[in-house]
Amino acid sequence: VVNEILRLNEDPNVQGLALELPESLCSSKVLNAVKPEKDVDGLSDVNLGRLVRGDACDCLVPPTVCAVMELLEDLGGKTVLLVDVGGAVGAALQCLLQRGGAATMSCQWKAPQLQNKLQHADVVIVGSTKPDDVPVSWVKPGTPIISFSHDLLSEKHNYGQQNNHAPENTVGSLAVAMRMQNMVKNTERWMQSQQYRKWDLRCLKLQPLSPVPSDIEISRAQSPKAVDVLAKEIGLLTDEIEIYGQTKAKVRLSLLERLKDQPDGKYVLVAGITPTPLGEGKSTVTVGLVQALTAHLNLNSFACLRQPSQGPTFGVKGGAAGGGYAQVIPMEEFNLHLTGDIHAITAANNLLAAAIDARILHENTQSDKALYNRLVPVVNGVRGFSAIQLARLRRLGINKTDPGTLTEEEISKFARLDIDPSTITWQRVVDTNDRFLRKITVGQANTEKGFVRQAQFDIAVASEIMAILALTTGLQDMKERLGKMVVANDKKGEPVTAEDLGVTGALAVLMKDAIKPTLMQTLEGTPVFVHAGPFANIAHGNSSVLADKIALKLVGEKGFVVTEAGFGADIGMEKFFNIKCRASGLVPSVVVLVATVRALKMHGGGPNVTAGAPLKKEYTEENLQLVADGCCNLQKQIQITQLFGVPVVVALNVFKTDSPAEVDLVCEIAKRSGAFDAVPCNHWSAGGRGAVKLAQAVEKAANQKNSFKYLYNLELPIVEKIRIIAQKVYGAQDIELSPAAQSQVDRYTRQGFGNLPICMAKTHLSLSHQPERKGVPTGFILPISDVRASIGAGFIYPLVGTMSTMPGLPTRPCFYDIDLDPVTEQVKGLF
Repeated sequence: VVNEILRLNEDPNVQGLALELPESLCSSKVLNAVKPEKDVDGLSDVNLGRLVRGDACDCLVPPTVCAVMELLEDLGGKTVLLVDVGGAVGAALQCLLQRGGAATMSCQWKAPQLQNKLQHADVVIVGSTKPDDVPVSWVKPGTPIISFSHDLLSEKHNYGQQNNHAPENTVGSLAVAMRMQNMVKNTERWMQSQQYRKWDLRCLKLQPLSPVPSDIEISRAQSPKAVDVLAKEIGLLTDEIEIYGQTKAKVRLSLLERLKDQPDGKYVLVAGITPTPLGEGKSTVTVGLVQALTAHLNLNSFACLRQPSQGPTFGVKGGAAGGGYAQVIPMEEFNLHLTGDIHAITAANNLLAAAIDARILHENTQSDKALYNRLVPVVNGVRGFSAIQLARLRRLGINKTDPGTLTEEEISKFARLDIDPSTITWQRVVDTNDRFLRKITVGQANTEKGFVRQAQFDIAVASEIMAILALTTGLQDMKERLGKMVVANDKKGEPVTAEDLGVTGALAVLMKDAIKPTLMQTLEGTPVFVHAGPFANIAHGNSSVLADKIALKLVGEKGFVVTEAGFGADIGMEKFFNIKCRASGLVPSVVVLVATVRALKMHGGGPNVTAGAPLKKEYTEENLQLVADGCCNLQKQIQITQLFGVPVVVALNVFKTDSPAEVDLVCEIAKRSGAFDAVPCNHWSAGGRGAVKLAQAVEKAANQKNSFKYLYNLELPIVEKIRIIAQKVYGAQDIELSPAAQSQVDRYTRQGFGNLPICMAKTHLSLSHQPERKGVPTGFILPISDVRASIGAGFIYPLVGTMSTMPGLPTRPCFYDIDLDPVTEQVKGLF
């Protein structure tokens, strides 16, 4: 019985559960197995507790108790005797009788004081059949007698009524009606729960210290809310979350269907100017902004961030949860594994890589017939195609379903992919910076029979599967995208896909949990989605479409969803608009452009900035001329934003070494250059309070007229789309394609992929292709060394110069400072 109850508890199509069981089975274990929100009989401890506490709105009264109360009129000053009425029903009945003004007594049929109590009772309620040795004459004349049992469908009671007593009332039929009424109430509640609800968010208080402690110390000093509490506060239902520990949970995509008619909130993108190698704090601004919007301006807001890769976390960059008093907590959970999405991507990616090499080996060592017999084996005396094999047959124009009817030519066509090993573009991945895997040789074991080829490893977040995760709109869409991934060409020059290899379903299975965004919180207890982390150079460098779509529904029409684009506006923002917005259909409301005095001084001619090295004095002392000269990069990035017709607010991330005059100069130049507003921000040291002015500026800018438009038409030739980005965004004079790049463009155009958007793979350290060229370079020719395609993700990516898809570890990586306390199990030195 308990197992069946637990199964029905988890069935989203069951909104109420009534128990019609023998009394012997109505134990506390059984009654409490029913979820309180589905407990139509109102007999669980949770519902009874709510009833006793007086929370009439939150509980359902047991139907038999409802029926008894319905039969009784004014109870004030009356004495009610409950005979053989115990357990949960007895407790609920006593509670309501006393609340109605009656005094209650209770006893069993065999109790020695029964006669005395019957003589003093104004109403008698009995829960079981009267024994023959208890005469009716013990009951005071005219006393109403009400009888019921746990079996609502039975009214078999005989108490030997006499004329001098009020008629006996049995509650069976009335209790059944009351149970139906409870069913209706429960269904009404469920329907109301499905509607959008205004948030009832309890924000966490901050007490910023000066000097500001390390990020991990700040994170540890705050006690996060339990994630199920946060989920309830923002309107998520119990069956819409899957909890991972105390502080993170996956959110199910069913929410999108439930809230499909709910208007979206405002959509805010945080981008930046061309950064120094240290980064200018886009994640920190994103977190500080939502803390300000929700904890200080009382507006619903959601931050949507990328999941950091283990490579940078243990390599150069360190953690990526924001920083100071504007970060996601717990930051070690955020930075390490999270809910395993990157591991799922790694597993799926490498399964496909293994499938490619295995297929080449088997095709090279078997005849058509042997290959076909192994691909379509006899199982239990029956031979049949799998669903994915039938789909391949249809693509080949073979409309047959019986494996025994294929001709020799059709067998060869079906069984042989004829992959050209020199065209394989699908690489293995690992989520560690490992430079020695940039070029490897596979197939050297004797078992591989001499089929050796050169290959490489990429970092896991550079996998096309990660890009697909970030751009997909649902499970079906993800399956279709995974199937379309082109892994190589065959010897005729035609594309070979994951679908051809028969691996699509398996990839979807490995990714079925990764598709759900992960819910976390900021230091001030406001919600955050962490989902996907595509490589910002090679892929589009933005968090997931699904996280944004779910968040936009949850915040409501007047709320804000703040998401972040990787690197400068010339890379992350351009890709956000031209790739992500096309995939999602969402329209941005405002861009927040992050700048720092430090980065502007670098663009103004300051000395090189190197990660791990102390900053030169030019960056720590006031220098208005350097700042003014460097504002050219800020002005250019504002102009890039204006190409898309979206209002821009400049957020100047203030450091303690910045002088007031430098800060004022940047804000003045930004506003003169077309920014809607420019605001200095101190969220790193003050939390959301330090970004209130930024939040107010964003709120005003989001209400401005928005004339969003894409930069180019998809129907344009591939080369022309590349040229538009190079000239209008980077400021190049023109582009120059290598022979290899031109050959690939011709091939993709011939294969029917020419109408995809462009995802430029370029350095983030300069508007040009040369990292050392700061400010606003002009007159340069942008070299396109190669052009590749992510057909499943849905973009063409030209390589500008040489781009590495596998970072390397520095001489002194971050892992030197990372440790685990074996007693407390606390992570140390993460950031």
